[in-house]
Amino acid sequence: MTQAMRNSDAFLADRARFVRTETVRLSRIAGAGHYSSTFSAAELFAVLYYAHLRIDPKRPDWPGRDRFILSKGHAAIGLYPVLADLGFFEAGLLDDYTRLGSPFGDHPDMKRIPGIDFSSGSLGHGLSVGLGMALAGRVRGLDYRVHVMLGDGELHEGQVWEAAMAAGHFRTRGLVAIVDRNGLCIDGHTEEIMGVEPIPERFEAFGWEVRRIDGHDIPALRAALAALPPAGEGRPQLIVADTVKGKGVKRMEMALNWHVGNLVGEDYDAVMAELATPAAGEA
Repeated sequence: MTQAMRNSDAFLADRARFVRTETVRLSRIAGAGHYSSTFSAAELFAVLYYAHLRIDPKRPDWPGRDRFILSKGHAAIGLYPVLADLGFFEAGLLDDYTRLGSPFGDHPDMKRIPGIDFSSGSLGHGLSVGLGMALAGRVRGLDYRVHVMLGDGELHEGQVWEAAMAAGHFRTRGLVAIVDRNGLCIDGHTEEIMGVEPIPERFEAFGWEVRRIDGHDIPALRAALAALPPAGEGRPQLIVADTVKGKGVKRMEMALNWHVGNLVGEDYDAVMAELATPAAGEA
């Protein structure tokens, strides 16, 4: 594959489908998986890792690399295959996903997995950690960016808003938060559990610059990331990515019962067949 093909929107759409397919495969190994929360972020993973982040798989600890914090850590099942595909580790290691002794668990472990910058667990901490990393870069004179992917249900956590306020106060350049705005959390619709809108206006009130886009529109995602100011300039940045929870598998789209699940037998085969069909515009 030529570099031009790898830079194409069709290739990125294919990689998003790869994220979904691998999520289904790995979930069967584990006996359960976070399908719908990962599917909503598939295009985000693809565009960030294949077309935007400044990273080097041969040097996962490179001080000048961009950092990525998966604050919604339960979607790690979709991130691991991307890291393997890029060469951070052997893809075959994922065949033992969640098995005894495997470094790959339901949430990522930065001490055991090359390419992981944050060990998640209980949600709500990622933006605070990303703020610290961005401020550390300022002190050290490094020009990396820190990208933090948040779930919209995670915005119910008070620590997120403390971090948002502090980031604005310190004019934290190089900090990019991305909200996977799929409308659902494990308890139900976010606006019924505790309303988080208007997200842009709330972050703007804390001094952030905000863009809102379709989180499945690859050209729009690429444009939003390309429009970010250089790491050493501007204000903290927020991208609100409106997405569909369970995107790509009809039975899972905006369905509350697929936050965690397990596909077996004919259901597994049917979903894999559905994902094997390229989407419109995909090579």
